[in-house]
Amino acid sequence: MHETIIKITNRIIDRSHETRTKYLEEVNQMFEEGVYRSTLSCGNLAHSFAGCGPSDKNELSGNTTKNLGLVTAYNDMLSAHRVYENYPEELRVYARKYNSVLQVAGGVPAMCDGVTQGKDGMELSLFSRDVIALSTSIGLSHNVFDAILSLGICDKIVPGLMMGCLNYGHLPVVFVPGGPMPTGISNEEKARIRQDFAEGKIDREALLKGESDSYHSPGTCTFYGTANSNQMLMEIMGMQLPGSSFVNPDTEHRRLLNEKAVEIAAHNATLGLERSISRIIDEKSIVNAIIGLLATGGSTNHTIHLIAIAKAAGIIINWEDMSDLSDIIPLITRMYPNGAADVNHFHAAGGMSFVIKTLLNAGLLHEDVTTILGKGLSKFSKESKISNGAIVFENGTDVSLNLSVVRPADEPFSQDGGIKILKGNIGRSVIKTAAVQKENRVVEAPAIVFMEQQDLITAFKNDELNKDFIAVVPFQGPKQNGMPELHNLTPSLTILQKRGFKVGLVTDGRMSGASGKVPAAIHLTPEALDGGIISKIETGDILKLDADRGTLNIQNLDLIKQRKSKEIQRKNTTTLGRGLFNNARKAVSSSEEGASFILD
Repeated sequence: MHETIIKITNRIIDRSHETRTKYLEEVNQMFEEGVYRSTLSCGNLAHSFAGCGPSDKNELSGNTTKNLGLVTAYNDMLSAHRVYENYPEELRVYARKYNSVLQVAGGVPAMCDGVTQGKDGMELSLFSRDVIALSTSIGLSHNVFDAILSLGICDKIVPGLMMGCLNYGHLPVVFVPGGPMPTGISNEEKARIRQDFAEGKIDREALLKGESDSYHSPGTCTFYGTANSNQMLMEIMGMQLPGSSFVNPDTEHRRLLNEKAVEIAAHNATLGLERSISRIIDEKSIVNAIIGLLATGGSTNHTIHLIAIAKAAGIIINWEDMSDLSDIIPLITRMYPNGAADVNHFHAAGGMSFVIKTLLNAGLLHEDVTTILGKGLSKFSKESKISNGAIVFENGTDVSLNLSVVRPADEPFSQDGGIKILKGNIGRSVIKTAAVQKENRVVEAPAIVFMEQQDLITAFKNDELNKDFIAVVPFQGPKQNGMPELHNLTPSLTILQKRGFKVGLVTDGRMSGASGKVPAAIHLTPEALDGGIISKIETGDILKLDADRGTLNIQNLDLIKQRKSKEIQRKNTTTLGRGLFNNARKAVSSSEEGASFILD
């Protein structure tokens, strides 16, 4: 093991000693108390299986058959979750095959940032993660289940399911992915179409056709955003089957993987705490998750979500841990928006089995962890294959099958990780450097302050931004408006950069890594509503964003500190359900603390 990884892991263990000990004590107590089925009165027990068929009812009444609880994020509006429609019926059949019963414990909401980008609904996006955690906990609160199957894929859904399931840490949990849609038009073509629309070269009808050709069928979107970063994390943490993340829906391979997931959940339910989620998610698996994120240039949203997931398991991590790991973790993949390939190309080139294998061989992952398959992460350096009508796990490729997509750890695209932390006199922020060219990683220029995304877009369309500048977009943090993603800024800033101008972005909002080629300091804390320096920046102030050194500073700080924080007159923030989250905005923690309103 690399000595820096050992050092960082040990400091996380030391930092988390008190909270992790308390968490495990609670887990042990829940395990000792057991599931309710053995203690329920006949009336209570009858309620728990009244909706079952005669066979399942008979099995559950005996209190010996294992009951698998299914938590599903199904809806049929969103492509990634549309594939889950018939999973309850399908998985229930498999459960019976493996001497178990399956009941749907509950459903959780699943919203799509791709639909709400730039709209008011986006202000509920980050908060939906905590709602999903709460919904998961309520669904499992009947305490009649021996193991959990989790159906979730996209941005906030997987972190929310993880946070909820970790509150039932005495139970085994297996995640069941749905898989990405087949590849549509190339990512280069998609990017060209978007840029042409931003420059007024094509109309909306042509843009919509291009988008529809990209997002064209059931399954996860194929670019490497938060949804597919979720899948990478679940696999590298040992929470879903090896090689299962990026198998397309509605295939025999996917069906057999679903059956195998049920088999594993049913088996793990007989093992006590041995393969419970509390034993799988520990300090080492969390460090492995951070390393996977860095090595693959994954979504910056996980610099928030991983903190919240870890905290739900009594583990305390921070951006400093991520930044220090980034210094020594090589970037070994290129997927859109950091390259031309999509996750289907990545899977074909070697995929997760190759990534885990090359990182293990380089001493850059903890091998001695527990997974849903038992001890040892090396089990996840294998690929899932079909043999005699069943899933087997065999050795995957020892070499990359496409060096433009994935490379070995000793021949990386970059010697450091794709995500870094920026520190300076404005605060602390996150930057994704995976797609930012070396010549664009340092920007020193006057600030131009925009209170809303649309203000920047309007200025761009009016040809007011043909110059070097750093866009500052304050009052976008979790306490202000739920920390929406600011994807609508990307096309305009990218075009200006291609025109030869030095541009950058500073905001207390999110970008999900989709800032792409433009250096963007995001998740800035303290946020504007807390009186952070970003609330006092004015157009013309000189900023320097240096991604190479990991710094973000403003000139004349003493003078700027004397200014009053700006006040923002926002539009109505109670429509489209946002009024229900007034208390959440008051209670939410900072982005570096996980941006949660339910975790201490």
